[in-house]
Amino acid sequence: MHNAEAKGSGESTRPEPEFLEVARVLRPLGVHGELKVEVWPPHTDDLSRVATLYIGDDRQPFNVEHVRVHGEALAIKLAGCDDRSEAELLRSQLIYLHRADVTPLGPDRYYYHQIIGLQVVSIDGETLGEIVEIIETGANDVYVVHGERGEVLLPAHADVIKQIDLEAGHMIVEVLDGLLPE
Repeated sequence: MHNAEAKGSGESTRPEPEFLEVARVLRPLGVHGELKVEVWPPHTDDLSRVATLYIGDDRQPFNVEHVRVHGEALAIKLAGCDDRSEAELLRSQLIYLHRADVTPLGPDRYYYHQIIGLQVVSIDGETLGEIVEIIETGANDVYVVHGERGEVLLPAHADVIKQIDLEAGHMIVEVLDGLLPE
């Protein structure tokens, strides 16, 4: 998720994915099939309230029996996953939510899947390329843009990001000194 201070449209004509990646199974927890799960912010509350999680590349549905906080992670018990060996089969698998189960964000806030794929254009009209990745740092996210100038790293900061328009499929940025490759 990105908390943009830029103004933009919160609605998109780009197709939304049916499932959103929200967490990863770290390992089995105990002997009764519980899983230790790393959750991507802001989905902790989403995982605590949904009845069904989808796991792995095939998005296999699992009913949730319970969720509890376990340190910096969550401990999740899934129906049908009743011992350590069954839980071990889910180790390192990605966890998805159906998009209908994801809490909508407020104005000027975006999920990563909404940002990746946007075309980046400078306020001077130069097309810089497409956002292909988002790097999480301690201070702010960094958008990785690939285009004719090569790779450009843009901090997700209000000084740089001026407008996000999901409907149009682009982001307008102010290119500060030192951001573009020579």
